[in-house]
Amino acid sequence: MLTSQRKALILDLLRRDGQVIARDLAQSLSLSEDTIRRDLREMASEGLLTRVHGGALPLAPGLPDLTARRGLASDVKDRLGRAAVALVRPGMTIFVDGGTTHAALLRHLPRDMAVTILTHSPTIAADLEHHAASVILIGGTLYRHSMVAVGAQAAAQIALLSPDIFFLGVTAIHATRGLSTGDFEEAAIKRQIAGRAGETITLVTPEKLDATSPHVIMPTAQLSTLVVPAETGEDRLLPYRQAGIKIIAAD
Repeated sequence: MLTSQRKALILDLLRRDGQVIARDLAQSLSLSEDTIRRDLREMASEGLLTRVHGGALPLAPGLPDLTARRGLASDVKDRLGRAAVALVRPGMTIFVDGGTTHAALLRHLPRDMAVTILTHSPTIAADLEHHAASVILIGGTLYRHSMVAVGAQAAAQIALLSPDIFFLGVTAIHATRGLSTGDFEEAAIKRQIAGRAGETITLVTPEKLDATSPHVIMPTAQLSTLVVPAETGEDRLLPYRQAGIKIIAAD
């Protein structure tokens, strides 16, 4: 088999299975594991996949900045937000991560609902201007790509909180590789919030599912609930169900 044919096969396997195990692929093709690993290294350098120990994972798509993201998949985000907001009850304390999907969630939050909303995102706080909710804004060093506070000051404030729900934003989720994002400091803050929350819920658009980003937030099994578009195939959702995660389909 030619190198180009092997690489095409690897991309097909990533699309189908969400991962490639170098040892297994080498055995199935009767090739040395070194040959497959060389292919994976070359493909990673070409920006075609993400190398991990023992194999490879699909690339999580790079995200544009927050302003550019506002118009992306707006209908899907609206459906996700509407489904997720049904989990919020009066009297709850919820932590809302930054991002345009959570902005969609807040658009469906009843304006007169008596809840306490914690956030480290100034843009999320601004979206609550006309709500009755009590809003607590966490400060720190501003990570402009996501418009959220990170760093030691944010961490010190978060350590004093115990929200009922954390609506966690991710750039990728993979059944075995966990929930991840593109920035080390942001991943650390998200991980800390999840550790303080009663339950963690994430809303994902289709391109984030079965993908991976450079910095792991937490293992997938630590997630309480996954909200996905209703058209998401059951074959893609089965590994998450097997991990004990509740799945909500957003119509």
